[in-house]
Order: sequence, then C-alpha cells, then structure tokens
Amino acid sequence: MLILENIIIDRGSRYAVSGGPCATEQDAAAFIKELKRNKKFSKATHNTWGLITADGPVKADDGESGAGMVILRMLEREELTGHIVVVTRWYGGKHLGGDRFRHVQEAVRLYLAELRG
Repeated sequence: MLILENIIIDRGSRYAVSGGPCATEQDAAAFIKELKRNKKFSKATHNTWGLITADGPVKADDGESGAGMVILRMLEREELTGHIVVVTRWYGGKHLGGDRFRHVQEAVRLYLAELRG
C-alpha cells in the first residue's frame, strides 16, 4: 500500500492519495477497510476510489459526487488495471466547488508519478 499524505491543502481541506494492487470489488472493500484501520483515514470526510477489474470498472464516491469517475477516467487513460487508487479528503469547512475535481485529478497524477518511480 502506497500512501502520499498532505499532498494538497486548499481552504482548510487536506488531501491524501493511496493505492495498491487490487483485483476485485471485494479486494477493494478489504483495501478500504485496511486503510481505515489508520484512525486518521477512518475520520476522513471522503475516501473516494476507482478500480478497473477484469470484469470492468468499479468506483465509489463516498459522498464526493463524481470524484470516483474522475479517478476511473485517469486509470483508463493509463491503462492501469488491477490497481486501486483512493483519494482521501478531510473537509476544511469551506466549499471548494469545481476545484475539488482538479484536486482529485492532481492527487491521482501525483500517485501515478510516484508509482512509475
């Protein structure tokens, strides 16, 4: 499990991104459960994720409407299958509007760059 914390801070909201090998939707549930064993991540406002399995794409917005699809589109462009990417947000008290999608994209970009080495 690769975790990059405090990668983006905007108007009090903080973002992290994590991910790792994951083959099925059940594996994704186990991955999220493991991530939330860290109290910091269990207290996050949103743990949004995307995964492309052999059966097709799977995502969860976790209250951050549309964010899972942003992650999926980026994974599809990279042709990255069997690997979950989770973008975590701790809400800072101010609405970010459309900026939240740019932050999700940037978080995934940073994760993919780190993954490539």
